[in-house]
Amino acid sequence: MLILSRQALPTLDRSKYAPASGLQRGAYVLSEAANGKPDVLLIATGSEVSLCTGAQEALRKQGVEARVISMPSWKLFEDQDEAYRESVLPSGVRARVSVEQAARFGWERYVGIDGARDWHENLGESAPLQKLMKKFGFTVEAVVEAAL
Repeated sequence: MLILSRQALPTLDRSKYAPASGLQRGAYVLSEAANGKPDVLLIATGSEVSLCTGAQEALRKQGVEARVISMPSWKLFEDQDEAYRESVLPSGVRARVSVEQAARFGWERYVGIDGARDWHENLGESAPLQKLMKKFGFTVEAVVEAAL
């Protein structure tokens, strides 16, 4: 499979982040909280993952531990057993943020009633990507604010 993006995205250093083999299960812990006990879960599906890794670093500087979860396939994730789903999205961590540039529909099942969703559905606007990202709140700072 060849997966491409129109955006210039950073390459993930797999010596720092979990291997891409986690994709087989639909969602996986890309980057764990430093102490293994996250205060907040940051969940993204694709190009938004880099916003979450940036937010994780910014939150850590503020004393907040975050777990970054890459969730490219809800279907594959939901096909996993309960123990695996709980290991990725522990029910005890109710502070959750999903970051999705395409749609908000469906995210409530993962962020719950206490979670935040950073999303935008007005696709098709034309401008340099960084200007659009800032205009619609897709910045590390916005993810940090939602997490806090």
